[in-house]
This record gives sequence, C-alpha cells and structure tokens, in this order.
Amino acid sequence: MNTEKFKGVFPAFYACYDDNGEISAERTQLLAKHLMEKGVKGLYVGGSSGECIYQSVEDRKKILENVMKAVKGKLTIIAHVACNNTKDSCELAAHAESQGVDAIAAIPPIYFHLPEYAIAEYWNDISAAAPNTPFIIYNIPQLSGTILTMSLYKNMLKNPNVLGVKNSSIATQDIQMFKTEAGKDHIVFNGPDEQFISGRAIGADGGIGGTYAVMPELFLKMNEFLEEGKMKEALEIQNKADAIIYKMCEAHGNLYAVMKEILRINENIDIGNVRKPLPGLIPEDIPIVEEAAKMIRDAISELQ
Repeated sequence: MNTEKFKGVFPAFYACYDDNGEISAERTQLLAKHLMEKGVKGLYVGGSSGECIYQSVEDRKKILENVMKAVKGKLTIIAHVACNNTKDSCELAAHAESQGVDAIAAIPPIYFHLPEYAIAEYWNDISAAAPNTPFIIYNIPQLSGTILTMSLYKNMLKNPNVLGVKNSSIATQDIQMFKTEAGKDHIVFNGPDEQFISGRAIGADGGIGGTYAVMPELFLKMNEFLEEGKMKEALEIQNKADAIIYKMCEAHGNLYAVMKEILRINENIDIGNVRKPLPGLIPEDIPIVEEAAKMIRDAISELQ
C-alpha cells in the first residue's frame, strides 16, 4: 500500500449548508476546491467538523459525492462513515468505496458503553462493507467515551485493511505507542490542533484538524519546517495558531459557527451556518470572530 499519500496536512471538512440549512452541493464543491488550491494533502470528510452526528445518511452521501466531484482525484480523501448503528455505518462505508475514496474511518459507537469485542466487531463489520478500502480507527475518547486501548488496537490489527489511527486523545504519547505497535507501514494522524508539532515530533505521519481549514497556510508551514528539522520555527507558528484557537473558543457560538464566519470574512466563502442543536453566533461574538480573523491574516502575512 502507498502510505505516502496519507502523510501531511488534512483539514477536517466543514458541513456546507444552503440558506435553509440543507446540504448545499454548490457550497460543498466551493470549499473543497478552495482547500485544494491552498495545497493541502487531502481532506477528512464527514467527521466531527462535518457535524456528522446531526446529519442523515443521505446528507452524508451528498457531501462526499460533491467533495469527490470537486477534487477529481487530486487529493487524498478519507471518509468518516461511523453512525451510531452498524447498518447505517456499513451503508456509508460501501457508498464511500463506490465513490473511490482513499480510506474510510470510524469512531466507536457512542452512548452505550460496549465491551471491546463488540467495538471490534462493529469496526470490522464496517471494514467488511468496504473490503477494498483501507480503514482508519478514530480515537477521540473525550467525545466518544471509549478509549482505544492497546489490547483493542492489537485486536484490530488482525484486520489487514486497518491502516492506522487518527488519534485525538490528549496524551501525545498515545501516538508513539500506536506507531510502535503497528510499525512503519501504518499511519498515525495527530488530532488535537493545539499540539500539531508535538504529535508530529513523537511520530505522527500527518495531522487531521478542525481548525486547519481557516488557516491551512499555518499548518502547512509548520509541517514544512518540521520536515526540514526547523523545530524552533515550527514552534513559533504553533504558538500563533494556538492563540487563534483560544480566541475563537471565547465565543458563545459553536467553534464551527465561528470558523464559518471567519471563512466569510477572510476568504469571501459562505458555507452557511451550523445545524442545531449546535449554537450559532450571537451579536456579542462578532468582535471576537473579527479579532480571530485578523489574527489569522496577520499570522499568514508574517509567513511571506
């Protein structure tokens, strides 16, 4: 398997709605083309940043279809296909394979605390529904309520389609453990944007992040510096990116509502609002959003 196409910067793709709150094919393609032009390695479609748990199976199919139509095979596409039941997840997995994605990914089932053997069966069933497509485990215990233990990971590595892990746990050492256990032919992605360079330094092959899409230039430059061994320069940009993230998190509105507004301000791209129950922006948020947008512009200008 060619793993090089999975190494680099992968923005987590945002849900793109029309003015009535329905999935917009046009806006989905617009955002995909915008990010492709920025020079990212690929896109992670249908995950947390894509508001997946608030969308129907048909919504998620429509988003993926339009991303694929826009990028025309020029980016590595990872489709997150997990739903909170096996049937819908398998349907999305089979659909993703039919669209020609490079990999599928899935969180564990949420709400009920399942035993590890049941989680493994769930993931393996999803993988079997897309038998010709690599499978990535999405480890985000702070939201899913399930920790990817080493025993569960070792069990999953028996499945030859398992490519690796998108690791969003807070402990960066998890990246090292997963990488060491699976070996050099497997991929581990750093998840938390605030520790991009930490994750890369300890062994992550790339990053998948929710804030990348509003400031891809910063993460691309960090990645470039890391590959050149320029840790000090990478750290300077990481500190700026973190300050921007902290500023965005000051808003009352959901972080994705903030970032969608920043795309309007900085890039003149309108991809709609967030889907309820995610909270939208309130008037008091606007100065915060505008300040964060300016921080991004300033940080990018300093890269020149």
